[in-house]
Amino acid sequence: MKPNRNPDMLRGTVELLILTALSCGARHGFGIARWLEATSDDELQLEEGSLYPALHRMERRGWLEAEWGISENKRQVKLYHLTARGRARLRSETEGWTAFAAAVGRVLQTAQAA
Repeated sequence: MKPNRNPDMLRGTVELLILTALSCGARHGFGIARWLEATSDDELQLEEGSLYPALHRMERRGWLEAEWGISENKRQVKLYHLTARGRARLRSETEGWTAFAAAVGRVLQTAQAA
C-alpha cells in the first residue's frame, strides 16, 4: 500500500528535486518531470504550473543554464543543466533536507514507541 499523496509535501522541495534531476545531466522540463515520477515510483509529480516557473526562477538565480536542443522525439526543446552555483546549491539543500528528514524521523520513532 502506498502512502497518501500530499501535494503540500512538495512545497519547498521543488527546487531541490529539480537540482537533483539535473545532477544526472541536461534535461528538458518534461524530461525532469518524467524522471522524477519514474525515480519515485509515481509518488512525486511536478505539474507544469510548478515546474516551469521554478526552472525560470532557478535560471535567473544562476543555478541553471539553458540552451536549445533536440529531444528524443526530434522536437526542439530547452535543455537545462546545472551551473557551478547550482551544484553548490544542491549540496547545501541536500544537507539541510537530510538533517530535517532525520529530525522528523526521530520524532516519528518516539511517537511510535509511546
